[in-house]
Amino acid sequence: MPRTRSLAVSELKIGFLIIVAVVIAGALVFALTGTRGFAWQRYSLKTRFADVAGLAKGSPVRVAGVEVGSVKGVVFAGAQVDVTFDVRDDMRSRITDRSVAKLGSVSLLGESAVDITPALSGTPIPEYGYVPTGKPVQSFGDITAQAGEGIEQLTGLIGDVRHGKGTVGKLMTDDQLYAELNRFVATAGTLTRELQQGRGTLGKLLKDPTAADSLEASMRNVEDLTRRINAGEGSLGRLLKDDSFAQSLDGATTSLRELTDRLNRGEGTAGKLITDATLFNRLNSVTDRFDQLVAKLNEGEGTAGHLLKDKQLYENMNGAVAEFRGLLEQIKKEPKRYLNMKVSIF
Repeated sequence: MPRTRSLAVSELKIGFLIIVAVVIAGALVFALTGTRGFAWQRYSLKTRFADVAGLAKGSPVRVAGVEVGSVKGVVFAGAQVDVTFDVRDDMRSRITDRSVAKLGSVSLLGESAVDITPALSGTPIPEYGYVPTGKPVQSFGDITAQAGEGIEQLTGLIGDVRHGKGTVGKLMTDDQLYAELNRFVATAGTLTRELQQGRGTLGKLLKDPTAADSLEASMRNVEDLTRRINAGEGSLGRLLKDDSFAQSLDGATTSLRELTDRLNRGEGTAGKLITDATLFNRLNSVTDRFDQLVAKLNEGEGTAGHLLKDKQLYENMNGAVAEFRGLLEQIKKEPKRYLNMKVSIF
């Protein structure tokens, strides 16, 4: 009987030792292969989201895509949601105030996770401190909704095109527009061929080296002219560079402006002629009389008119003048004959 009791106690000791060994082995395996570690190897942090998109207790927490902890709790904080999570203690130097927490997804099925960007610079966040929040990554549902909106807009666009709305719709439904587009394409093709064959000014410029050389020479002349102007050569160059010349031109402009002002004020003969209506009317009257005189001369009125119009009178006057010249010549040759004077005293 004592021997039987001894065997039972021995079996209990062996079973207890086996259980303890299994627990220790499991803990070691968990500590060596798991991502969370023991409680003393973790510390807690917080972040705040406007929408957690299905994030729950136990959801993974990742730093640069590596799982380093899990979510402990999700509670409301006003209109937003506070998320508390544990991470490994060796992440302190990588999770700083320059890190950003975002909502990510583990799979396309919608399982959420907390993704944190590592930042070696900055101050490490203390226990239960808040990690700055970044823009959340779009979920599969958001992508699906956007795709649905895009498909709806594409359907509406196709419907508008079929009804002839817009340029593309008119092009597909309006035969006249289609024909005009065909003519435009044909014209463009013809123009391209003519340019390639060297026709026209552009064609010659593309194909004829002489035209290109002439254009290049013209450009060189323009560059040389610009250089000379910038160097102060010529009137334009002096106007740009020579202050005295510019001042002289400015003085001439000022004098011309003063002269114009004096004319507008009616000073001087020209000014009175511009502003004095009486003088202008007199000048008009003199001009009219002169026109009448010229008209009478052209019509042969008066002695001067007859002289201009009557050929016989003109010839008679020419003859008289010739005879008078002959008489003067004879007087010069024989003055005694014509200038014989007798003086008698009574």
